[in-house]
Amino acid sequence: MKEKSANITDRLPAAIAILLILLIWHIVTASGAVPAYMLPSPIAVVKAFISDFGNLMHHAVISVQEAIYGLLLGIGIAFLIATIMDRFSLIEKALYPILVISQTIPTIAIAPLLVLWMGFGMAPKITLVVITTFFPIAVGLLDGYKGVDPDCINLLRSMGAGRVQIFRHVKIPAALPYFFSGLKISASYAVVGAVISEWLGGFEGLGVYMTRVKKAYAFDRMFAVIILIIMISLLLMGVVELLKRVFMPWNRKQK
Repeated sequence: MKEKSANITDRLPAAIAILLILLIWHIVTASGAVPAYMLPSPIAVVKAFISDFGNLMHHAVISVQEAIYGLLLGIGIAFLIATIMDRFSLIEKALYPILVISQTIPTIAIAPLLVLWMGFGMAPKITLVVITTFFPIAVGLLDGYKGVDPDCINLLRSMGAGRVQIFRHVKIPAALPYFFSGLKISASYAVVGAVISEWLGGFEGLGVYMTRVKKAYAFDRMFAVIILIIMISLLLMGVVELLKRVFMPWNRKQK
């Protein structure tokens, strides 16, 4: 009971802040301070969300698929790169600046090239999600590997443990908190990356839907899809938090 009460108390300020924003939004639109064609009211957005729910869900399935496929590939690539960089310091010195540079290139500039090279299917969208998501995970894992207590490694070596055993029993558990922190960031980036790539080419997806309603000046539907993207991102972050609890039970017990 105490834990539930603490969770409710922790979330109460955020809930109050969201309600306050919605109230101010409603007052501004209801008073006519901002024209409806520039900023639709929250009620109009909810009505648009309900009336076009089936169409939104159809496009959302495509975007979520692209985001999840890209995120899973990003996790695999990040794990491989971080592990190799941790094992070979020369490769770390060579690759790390390139990884940093790759994140300074705007995704809006990469997306048209990916569409040109790979067509209008899922491939360029998934590729952009991979480019967007692998970096926080790779950096988190690498920091986790580097943060291992050397005494723990020396202790295992004195007991005859090899590199694989040290990696499995010491480095991976130490890197898990960093991994999930990076994964939470990447999960929120995944949907945004998929939507951005859909803006510039595609037949289905929330990005395509946004482009269509924008051209039709249906801004109530535009806000509805923005809210849906936020909900999907929060849901993915919640799944990451759940996985963290499953794979790190000791962290929950310590708390």
